[in-house]
Amino acid sequence: MTVITENDFIDSITDALQFIACYHPKDFIQAMATAYDKEQSPAAKDAIAQILVNSRMCAEDQRPICQDTGIVNVFIKVGMDVQWKASQSLDDMVNEGVRRAYTHPDNVLRASVVSDPLGARTNTLDNTPAVIHTEIVLGDKVEVHVAAKGGGSENKAKFTILNPSDSLVGWVLKTIPEMGAGWCPPGVIGIGVGGTAEKAMLMAKESLMAPIDIQDLIERGAQTTAEKLRIELYEKINQLGIGAQGLGGLTTVLDVKISDYPTHAASLPVAIIPNCAATRHTHFTLNGTGSAQFEPPSLSDWPDITWQAAKNTRHVDLDTITQAEIEQWQPGDTLLLSGHLLTGRDAAHKKIADLFANGQTLPAGLDFNNRFIYYVGPVDPVKNEVVGPAGPTTATRMDKFTDIMLEKTGLLGMIGKAERGPKAIESIKKHHSTYLIAVGGSAYLVSKAIKSSRVVAFEELGMEAIREFYVENMPVTVAVDSYGESIHKIGPTEWRQKISVIPLSSK
Repeated sequence: MTVITENDFIDSITDALQFIACYHPKDFIQAMATAYDKEQSPAAKDAIAQILVNSRMCAEDQRPICQDTGIVNVFIKVGMDVQWKASQSLDDMVNEGVRRAYTHPDNVLRASVVSDPLGARTNTLDNTPAVIHTEIVLGDKVEVHVAAKGGGSENKAKFTILNPSDSLVGWVLKTIPEMGAGWCPPGVIGIGVGGTAEKAMLMAKESLMAPIDIQDLIERGAQTTAEKLRIELYEKINQLGIGAQGLGGLTTVLDVKISDYPTHAASLPVAIIPNCAATRHTHFTLNGTGSAQFEPPSLSDWPDITWQAAKNTRHVDLDTITQAEIEQWQPGDTLLLSGHLLTGRDAAHKKIADLFANGQTLPAGLDFNNRFIYYVGPVDPVKNEVVGPAGPTTATRMDKFTDIMLEKTGLLGMIGKAERGPKAIESIKKHHSTYLIAVGGSAYLVSKAIKSSRVVAFEELGMEAIREFYVENMPVTVAVDSYGESIHKIGPTEWRQKISVIPLSSK
């Protein structure tokens, strides 16, 4: 009879979450390095370089890969011969491990979970509760998969119930472009097929815990229907030309995972869940001999890549920027920003919109006139940091507020990640504004450009408070210019056409 103690289990959960916050899995690093080597799109290659450099920096300094340190997902298989020496329930022990991990004084992780989701949406402050799935299985061990899933990728989950005669491949290829770039490609796509609605979603999520092995599968050849579909979808999704960060390029997915389960004769449930460029998961087994141990990848596992701004990069002074200067920018232009900018994301935009709706003015000291806003909710700083990892959040969530911000505040431009929707683009065009993107998945790298930070308004919102940053040489790309042209439309279209004429052996 194996005895698992409360302390060993809680410590293992805590250590696992701290570990995955800072270290990409080795297989992900290798897959990204391969994607970098073969990438021909300059914009996509630059984005992959930033992600890999950020990854290595986080490993060296043991800081979070992404500012969105995710909602915790835990898959537990408990052997029937296991005995627990504990005073708490299994769920309570998991949540205590989460609590300790996210409030660890040496490496604070951003608390992103809110309670009362239909009402006050109050931050729980310690990222609890986790989403926990437990199975009772044969054996005398406890196996645990731990993952942290950011909102950008989770929000892109898709589900449908096809007719049995419908094309699964056709639905996936239609759906992937509709997901946009908010899930921060390149990453892994998990697909669950069969069962019922909730079973398909669960299989899609759990499939993301498996190692990246698509190249090995291609080399040995598919042996099952699911394996044939994996290869077909891997090739066809990459032929869409979406590319890293949606900028257009050769690699959109690093792997496609498929799990299936028997289903009703009248149904074909299908779920898609992506893992982003901040892929974070690990696995451990407890057998009664103590808590789990985690071995970081060797620094030699990262490719020898450095990131430098391109020679044609514009240097932009945010403190003297004019609309006339903005109107010279074109989609795909790379910029290095220096000067002061403001931050703000979902909750802050909602507060501002409510103030205007009630005939009120902005709080004293908050002035957006001729300023840029950066959509970000940073990690708290530790030691001598000005700010913790501070990468962009998905801009499309702010689309509903774009027109009111540009019309009523004098805001000059916006910085985020992923594409903008039609209404936001129309507003950008109308107001001769612009939208810039920073690379999702390079949060720690971006934070090094931030030289000072202070809260300006809505301090009660925590990580969603409005701050003023002073930045030096913050790297961004023009995503939507003042005439409404979008790189997220131009780039994938261009690369889809290029890929169609590239010899298959070089893809």
